[in-house]
Amino acid sequence: MATRDYHDLLKPEVINTVSGLSLISRIVVEGYLSGLHRSRSVGPGMEFSQYRAYEPGDDLRLLDWKMLARSGRYYIRQSEVESQVVVKFIVDASASMEHTENGISKLEFARVIVACLSQMAQKQGDSVGLFALNEDEFVEIYPKADQKHYNRLLLELLHISTKGKWPQLSQATKRIHGRGHRELVFFLTDMYEDISELSDFAKELKNSNNEVVVLQLMAGNELDFTYKKSVTFEDLETGAKVKVDVDKARESYLKALETKMARTKEQLLSKGVHFHLFRMDAHLGNALQLFLKERSRLN
Repeated sequence: MATRDYHDLLKPEVINTVSGLSLISRIVVEGYLSGLHRSRSVGPGMEFSQYRAYEPGDDLRLLDWKMLARSGRYYIRQSEVESQVVVKFIVDASASMEHTENGISKLEFARVIVACLSQMAQKQGDSVGLFALNEDEFVEIYPKADQKHYNRLLLELLHISTKGKWPQLSQATKRIHGRGHRELVFFLTDMYEDISELSDFAKELKNSNNEVVVLQLMAGNELDFTYKKSVTFEDLETGAKVKVDVDKARESYLKALETKMARTKEQLLSKGVHFHLFRMDAHLGNALQLFLKERSRLN
């Protein structure tokens, strides 16, 4: 049976419920894994190196039928990167994450990505944690690996709300850092910063036991500047407004944006932090592929 497409579920009334987030993440992850199963090249981090006995709850698509025919026993193909890691998601909950495209805000899109990547991590036995920050709020859900914890994580995702600017919290990274475990840390943000507060925060997250990934979420209308004629822009964090002639501003805007992202990527990479731009109109399977690629760096 063909896997259902998730795009028709990307609506606020679906995203903003635990059952809706769970359904979307299940469809996206199962669709992606089904695609891997059909593909001859399974991609980075998914090379199968050994087998283990089937356990209740394992994905039946990972059963090796040839081994069953030879031995009469059920075995699961186990990935080289199946050893457990701690996965932490940090969500920028400042007001700029209210920017919308096709009725979906960046924060809502971040909820979907975290739900999907958490679903994938859980399938691999990883512990998953969630943190969210703005000037009034610090959400912290420390990592665990069970289904009950995953459901709590989805509920906490829905409780995150946007407000104000990114906080000047010197102690934030200390509260997020683990103690000796191998960690994969995803920082979901639009990277709108006054000076370098978001970049500095990402750099402070990096240590010898983890891999840190900045996932910059951007709407297509921001990246392509597809607005028509004259438009008034509002800074969601300060309330400042400015009227812009789109035709005159497009070229300089796109050049400045390209320069800014290239500089940010270079600065983060110099500190060992990986940077990826993720468009809100991109396929969510791309986020899963990125997750597996970054996870493989820990081995």
